[in-house]
Amino acid sequence: MRSLAFVLALAATIAQAQPYPSKPIRMVVPYTAGGPADLLVRGLGQKLSETWGQQIVVENKPGANEIIAAQDIAKSPPDGYNYLLASDAVFSLNASLYSKLPYDPVKDFAPVSRLVNANLMLVARPDFPASTVRELVDYAKKNPGKLNYGSVGAGGVNHLAMAWFNTQNALDMQHVPYKGLVQGLQDLMTSRLDVMFAVIGGAAPHLKAGKMKALAVSGQTRNVLIPEVPTFTEAGLPNFDASFYFGLAAPAGTPRELVARMADEAGKIVRASEFKEKYLINLGFEAVGDRPAEFAAFLKQDRELAAKKVKASGAKLD
Repeated sequence: MRSLAFVLALAATIAQAQPYPSKPIRMVVPYTAGGPADLLVRGLGQKLSETWGQQIVVENKPGANEIIAAQDIAKSPPDGYNYLLASDAVFSLNASLYSKLPYDPVKDFAPVSRLVNANLMLVARPDFPASTVRELVDYAKKNPGKLNYGSVGAGGVNHLAMAWFNTQNALDMQHVPYKGLVQGLQDLMTSRLDVMFAVIGGAAPHLKAGKMKALAVSGQTRNVLIPEVPTFTEAGLPNFDASFYFGLAAPAGTPRELVARMADEAGKIVRASEFKEKYLINLGFEAVGDRPAEFAAFLKQDRELAAKKVKASGAKLD
C-alpha cells in the first residue's frame, strides 16, 4: 500500500512539474471564419504557438449571439487548455437580453484579459439615398418599416447598437440577422441590405473600393483607417456610442497561475508594435491586454452599463 501511495504521489508531482503548455491549446471563437475576431484570434494563436511550441487550435462556433461558444467553454475542463475569445455579448449583454442562459457569465468563467477595444462604423449600401447620419434619420422617418439593417446575430453588439440607434431617433427599421459579418457585408454591397453597424476593419477595405457608404464611426476620435469618416459626435449625435471589446476567458476553476500566464503572454503579443501593425490597426482594434484582476473589475462595471444599454434600446430577446 505504501509503495502504491508513493507511486501515485510521484506521478502527481511529475504531472505538476510538466512545463505548460505540454499539449495543444483550444481557443473557441463565436464567429465564422474570415471575420475580424477570427483573424485576431488566429494571429494571437500563431504568436502563442511560436512562443510556446504548441499548436493553438481555433474552433469557430458561431450562432445564438455567442451562446453556443460560451456554453462550450463553460462546460470544458478547467485545465488551462480551453479558452474563449468573445465580445461583451457573452460577458455582459446576454444576461440582460435573455431571461435564461445555459451558462452563468459570472460563475462559469475565469477572466483572462480584455485583449482589444473596438468601435463600430455605420455603413450603407452604395446606392443608398442618404450619405450622412442625419440624412439617414430623416429618410428612415419618412419610410417607417421599409428599411432593413443587418447584424451578426440577434442581440449581438451591432444589433444592439442599431436597436439603440433606432430607439434614440424613434426609427422603425427591420432587423436581418446573419451568422457572420462577411455575409452581411456581401448583401450590403449588392444592395439587398440597407444599413449595418460593422467592425471597422471588416468594412474599411470595401469602403475604399467604393462598394458601400460610411456614415459615421463610434469613438471619441476618427479612426486612422478611415480618417474621412466623421464620429457620431461630429455627425450631430454626441450621446450615441457603439464601442465594444473582445476578451479572453477560461472555464471557472482553471488554475490561477495558468490564467495569469496566458494573460501575460497574450498581453505582450497584442501590445507589440509588429502585432498591432499586422492585426489590430488593419482591423480597427485598439490594444488593451490587461491582467485577470483588471479584466474582472472592468466586467463588473460593464455589466451594469450593459443592463442600462439594453433597457434604453428596448432590445429584449425573451
